[in-house]
Amino acid sequence: MKKYLILFFLFFSVQFLIAQSFTASVDKNLVAKNERLEVSFTFEGSDINSIRNFSPPTFYNFIILGGPNQSTSMQIINGAVSASRTFSYILIPTSIGTFSIGSASIEFKGQVLKTEPLKITVDKGTSKPKDEQVAGVSEDEIAKNLFIRAVVDKSRAYLGEQITVTYKLYTRLNIAAQISISKLPQYNGFWAEELETSRNLSFSTEVIDGKRYKVAVLKKAALFPSQVGKLEVTPFELTVPIEIPKKRNPNNIWDSFFDDPFRRGDIYEYNAKSNTLRVDVIPLPEEHKPVSFKGAVGKFEFTVSIDKQKTKTNEPITLKLSISGTGNLNLLQVPDFELPAGFEKYEPKVNDQINRLNKIGGVKTVEYLLIPRIAGTREIKPIQFSYFDPDIRKYFELKSNPFYITIEQGDSASNYYIAEKEGVKQLGTDIHFIKTKFDDIRKKQEHLITKPAFWFATALPLLAFIGLIGWKRKQDKLSGNIQLLKYQRAERVAKSKFKKAQKYLEAGNSEAYYSEIAQAFFGYLEDKLHIPKSEFTLDKAHSILAEKGIDIQLANRMKNAGEKCEFIRYAPNAEASAAMKDFYNELLNVVIDIEKALDK
Repeated sequence: MKKYLILFFLFFSVQFLIAQSFTASVDKNLVAKNERLEVSFTFEGSDINSIRNFSPPTFYNFIILGGPNQSTSMQIINGAVSASRTFSYILIPTSIGTFSIGSASIEFKGQVLKTEPLKITVDKGTSKPKDEQVAGVSEDEIAKNLFIRAVVDKSRAYLGEQITVTYKLYTRLNIAAQISISKLPQYNGFWAEELETSRNLSFSTEVIDGKRYKVAVLKKAALFPSQVGKLEVTPFELTVPIEIPKKRNPNNIWDSFFDDPFRRGDIYEYNAKSNTLRVDVIPLPEEHKPVSFKGAVGKFEFTVSIDKQKTKTNEPITLKLSISGTGNLNLLQVPDFELPAGFEKYEPKVNDQINRLNKIGGVKTVEYLLIPRIAGTREIKPIQFSYFDPDIRKYFELKSNPFYITIEQGDSASNYYIAEKEGVKQLGTDIHFIKTKFDDIRKKQEHLITKPAFWFATALPLLAFIGLIGWKRKQDKLSGNIQLLKYQRAERVAKSKFKKAQKYLEAGNSEAYYSEIAQAFFGYLEDKLHIPKSEFTLDKAHSILAEKGIDIQLANRMKNAGEKCEFIRYAPNAEASAAMKDFYNELLNVVIDIEKALDK
């Protein structure tokens, strides 16, 4: 009896081992470079619910267009149940030659099963046909049901006038996963400001030519032309994963019987591209242009105020200029004004509060610190600000009232104010009258040598001397190591540029961090390469670095980092803190390397 049990056990063990298989197959072994192929990994056995951890191979020399797509089949023959589960991928080769697709693996009840590698030969083939089929659907058919449309609110505009461009996604297909950006539009000849939109796609419904589409706003931008002529905006490109339902075989009844209740289909990554925009930019009229005009275009209000009109010598006065309205406040030049004799004027504090909903606008305030040095009555003449209104095609000149300031002599000539970045500081307590009475003076009994201050004052010169020697040795060492000295200087410049972004990084505010670090990086390139804000593009910065003899790899790193800035700013999901730190270090190293290269 024991012998029969052993034979029975061995028989079913052999049956178990033979019944399980994991194989790889391909629909064609010879394909053209632009031709798709389907690779399938199939597990066959009696218990497909016990398989775990499917691991596909690395598809070197291929691009994954779709997958993994899963399908399951089941058979019952003479009471014996067998089933299979297939994981399939749609691939397209990237180059010509003979390539190997490695082994896939899967776990089944503690065992690891692997497939055999596959050999694929890719030849030159013919050019890609326009009506190439994807899971039975042509790309032309997809393009009719999913597309990006770029529209502008005006196709003809004045120099400096806002043009609003809106990018919308139209679809009648199911979007299977998150959309990713393939290529951002280039705004050559424009100063661009991103307008606020929802970070998550919100779909509405529009009917076009009798067809109902789901529509979502992808992005909006305010463009301000910086040159006249016919300008173009390049297309906005996205990779959109769409789900294409599998077609049933009408001649097979079992396809309908075992139809997937969730109606899963093939996932295909479709490259959607918007149309190219063209804008005709005309110059501003020369007729009736005010002398005070400095390029402001839009609708503005202008006010000037002063905090006091009666003061004393050496006491500060604040003159505040405020420009509010709609237009590109970031590029506005502050009006010039003349001060009467006897005044000192310091660098202004500028504050921009920008609204980016539909029209760029807000308030720009400029505060000047003025210090009168001579007593008397002084007049600050009216300050003028001019702008051009494109809607009514007319220049406007706004003018403040004159300010009359009465300045009295200060109580003491020693009361003196200087301006610093933090504000105003008083210097005026360093001169006192000579002491003529000594009634409050008493002879001290304590000896000076017993006081700690005496020993501190004695040791201080010695400590300072030792510190000076240490500093001198460090400087000598740095002077002998020019590369280290250049690196330290470059590192200081880079860290100073990204100081504010570092604070957002430490606070974990990803949205503010990416916006600030992008502005700081582009601002650094504008200042370092002497490129005006309105003319800055990454291509222009790249060409200037190349003209200066900078290594082409460093110029490419700069351009890639700049493009990454733009990509991440418009990514729908916030980055992890580790990725934010890595990105900070990447930009920091680019700036350091540029500083070192230009220093040579």
